[in-house]
Amino acid sequence: MKKIFLPLLLMIFFVTGCGIDSEKNNPANKLIIGVDDEYAPMGFHNEKGEIVGFDIDLAKEVGKRTGIEFEFKPIDWNNKRAEITSGNVDILWNGTDITDERKEYMIFTKPYMENRQILIVPKGNPENIHSVGDLEGKTVGTQAGSSSRDYVDVTPSLKNSFKEFKTYLNFKEAFANLESGNVEVLICDELAGRYELSKDPQKFTVIEATVGETCEIGIGFRKNDVELRDKIQKAFDDMIKDGTAKRISEQWFQVDLIKFRR
Repeated sequence: MKKIFLPLLLMIFFVTGCGIDSEKNNPANKLIIGVDDEYAPMGFHNEKGEIVGFDIDLAKEVGKRTGIEFEFKPIDWNNKRAEITSGNVDILWNGTDITDERKEYMIFTKPYMENRQILIVPKGNPENIHSVGDLEGKTVGTQAGSSSRDYVDVTPSLKNSFKEFKTYLNFKEAFANLESGNVEVLICDELAGRYELSKDPQKFTVIEATVGETCEIGIGFRKNDVELRDKIQKAFDDMIKDGTAKRISEQWFQVDLIKFRR
């Protein structure tokens, strides 16, 4: 009986230890949030080298309400699928667009913001760009791994019309190349684009033309982390009801951009 009992205990241990979510698998109750640390104002480094931003503040508030300690880990956003499916990060929370492709390997909270892709050109619009049709024959840039890149890749008629299509590690690098003339126009997330413009409005101009469809932003989790997703969703719901999410939005955007679908 003793010889049978010990293997049975071991079997029970291994079976019950599999298939649990990220929070239960972390004895310190500490979860890793993957961020693009050059994606201002959602998540970026301030002058002190600290990771700050709109989504960072939202996550910290959720952490206070749930008792979960979050660590913010910079990742190559172009490799986000491998980062979350491998377990290197537990959550993707950094202006993460909800797309059909991402739903293949993640589950999301309800969308809490909307984002669209816009065109940004140097001040004065030297190439006379006013619509997506004016991109023909132009050198166009965007961020690798962004929804802008995804849209261009699945729209060959648009991509093939460009003289050249360049991608950059982050939007900070993309804007530097627009300023230097290495690209003539950027396709980028409106949230990131308008934040960059607000820092130096004399360098760039927004062209009021939407590229592709408007995207919804949510918080991404591994497919099996339903319990964790729902726990964070509940805290977020409470932040919207009591006005905390609105206050954080107004601090970063001077307006309430929280769009919550009940």
